[in-house]
Amino acid sequence: MKKEDKQRIIKQIAAILQQYDNFYLTDISTLSAVKTSKLRRECSKEDIKLLVVKNTLLQKAFESLERDYEEMYPILKGNTAIMFSNVANAPAKLIDKYKADKVPSLKGAYVQESFYIGADALKDLVNIKSKTELIGEVIALLQSPAKNVISALQSGGTILHGVLQTLSEKESSN
Repeated sequence: MKKEDKQRIIKQIAAILQQYDNFYLTDISTLSAVKTSKLRRECSKEDIKLLVVKNTLLQKAFESLERDYEEMYPILKGNTAIMFSNVANAPAKLIDKYKADKVPSLKGAYVQESFYIGADALKDLVNIKSKTELIGEVIALLQSPAKNVISALQSGGTILHGVLQTLSEKESSN
């Protein structure tokens, strides 16, 4: 491969790394062509970009960026495919779905500005909540007390209305 081609590929990988908040490094080398195609289709459905890269080019792309990805360098061995996603746990769930086949296997991940190294991290990554999920939970927690107050006021208003109506009927009959 010519040096110009390598430089172009490094720039492309670096540009993709900057577009996504999260990425997973996996090994899909033992997948057959049919299973690789199936994995690519599933990635596409989940809005995950799958890219097979050369480790040296990926490391050079890491080095060209401002963020320090040095923790990833030791796992850049063998075949490497990157799963890019803006949803933190989407690739983890997809990898977990295939865990019986042990492919794709997780080498490491960069998720929500943290590094996860090794296949043991998969369980933690599957359970990570996305920003949208966390915001939803916070809103639900904030709404809960307000709903209780409104409910109490509404039921209290009904009771108060009943008491006033009973008193006014009592005064009318006197």
